[in-house]
Amino acid sequence: MKPFRMLLAAVASLFLMAFSLAHADEIEARAVQFAQGKSSATIKGSLKGDQTIDYTLRARAGQTMSVRLATTNGANHFNVLPPGSNDEALFVGSSGGKEWTGALPADGEYKLRVHLMRSAARRNETANYTLTVGIIGAAKGADLGQAPASDAKVKGTHYHATGPLACRMGNDRPSECQFGVIRGKPGNAEVHITPPGGLKRVLTFMGDKVTTNPGEKLKAVKQGYDWSVEVNDYEHYTIPEAVISGG
Repeated sequence: MKPFRMLLAAVASLFLMAFSLAHADEIEARAVQFAQGKSSATIKGSLKGDQTIDYTLRARAGQTMSVRLATTNGANHFNVLPPGSNDEALFVGSSGGKEWTGALPADGEYKLRVHLMRSAARRNETANYTLTVGIIGAAKGADLGQAPASDAKVKGTHYHATGPLACRMGNDRPSECQFGVIRGKPGNAEVHITPPGGLKRVLTFMGDKVTTNPGEKLKAVKQGYDWSVEVNDYEHYTIPEAVISGG
């Protein structure tokens, strides 16, 4: 019986050690707040050693989340956890990098888990960081109507076309942004645009009307075969009619 008691004692000791470690590494939760009329927020913070922070925010299935981390420590990363998960992630920063954009699979509270790699945590290193997160809503497919059967989607995507288009941010020089478009009935489309190093912008075209996120300032004028779109007096996009209607 003595070996059995020794085994029980060892198991109990391991359990207590794991319990203590779990509580020593408790994760701090901080809610992300967007300013009224805004679809993104910029958060400045710092952490040290094994400190881990979960930035939480609610979102809906089908919305698009964009996250970018700028940090003073290369071992500083973020993970994106879906509702109800405490370990399985949609995105793992240590292998995926410092930026992520993706469609959300479910309604609920998402966590942006900011942490240091284990080796850096053991050395009690520090990281000062800026976390930028955006949530954009998309018109439901039914709102756009049905795209013609001949308008095939780009293989491996939900877009009918992808590629570059002309854009400019503020007073910067003209550049190229990448886009993906989901088309509905003729004249209706949802254009997803990714500025260089920026968060994704969604423009919805419904006939002669162009919209984006509620509360944001938008100007749209059609000039010949191109749409000229300005958002918040800062983002400038040129959208060819062919992007919206195909052909």
